[in-house]
Amino acid sequence: MEEINEAFKQDLSGEPEKGLVFVMQLLMKEKCPTPGKDEMTAVMQKHLGKVDNFSYSPECVGFAAEKYTAVFQDKEVHPLLMVTECIESKPENIDAFTRSQMWDCPEREQILAECGYQVVATDMLGGALAAADRSELLMDYLEALLELYPSCEAVYFQNSGKMFTAERIRSQNIPRESRFIYFAVNVRFFNIEGTDDMIVDTLGMSVLALPDLQYHFHGFDPNHVVNHAYNMLSYIYENDCPIKNGDTIDGIENGRMSMNVQWKCHFEESLIQPPRDVIDIYMNEHSSGGRDYQN
Repeated sequence: MEEINEAFKQDLSGEPEKGLVFVMQLLMKEKCPTPGKDEMTAVMQKHLGKVDNFSYSPECVGFAAEKYTAVFQDKEVHPLLMVTECIESKPENIDAFTRSQMWDCPEREQILAECGYQVVATDMLGGALAAADRSELLMDYLEALLELYPSCEAVYFQNSGKMFTAERIRSQNIPRESRFIYFAVNVRFFNIEGTDDMIVDTLGMSVLALPDLQYHFHGFDPNHVVNHAYNMLSYIYENDCPIKNGDTIDGIENGRMSMNVQWKCHFEESLIQPPRDVIDIYMNEHSSGGRDYQN
């Protein structure tokens, strides 16, 4: 991880958000036209299966993903996918705190300075889907959009503050079931000013109605904690979060996950913004903050 020396203030004002709309911003250097209706429908169907193009206007295009059905307010519905026209972007809305955690995009400042336009893509009613279905839908949607907008330079995932270049997304070769965590869930790292304490946490799992993770610790290699977090995210995703309050999980020994080390899990509110539910992982003698979940 690169070194970030800027100090930020903690801000946990507001209430935890649930049932989030998923938002992707496709960043462009130049304003581009909206692809034609037939082209958009064909590409969406190529990636998403049968879709209904229920709206096509200069301002916004809408599709219903008929492959997926969810129950919302006692009614069966198909999730909706909305794509705006290419509009001016406002990079100043992405603050320094968020930019400091864009570990996967070292080119972020240049991209944000050069890309003056964006296409905004969202879903609606997707929160009623099972986690595996919604993540599959959203990542197939992402791939369709990158085919439809070849001039896209980068994608900013608003829910997690993560950014990737479009080239990196297009050239990825990771398992389908791993795409959401890889692209849309951020693993963040913070030093606590005036102490030797560190925090590694995750942001983005709430889109799937699953908990994020939090590690508050000292005297431990943060890169190993980051790797542990990604392994835990995959476990939570694949098993629909079987972890209960007080359960133990394998910790790290000599840089690797090991059954010889057991860390206890405790559900609580996040220490770092935005406010959300997290699984706080107690790292035994390396844990910080006065926590003691051993008993």
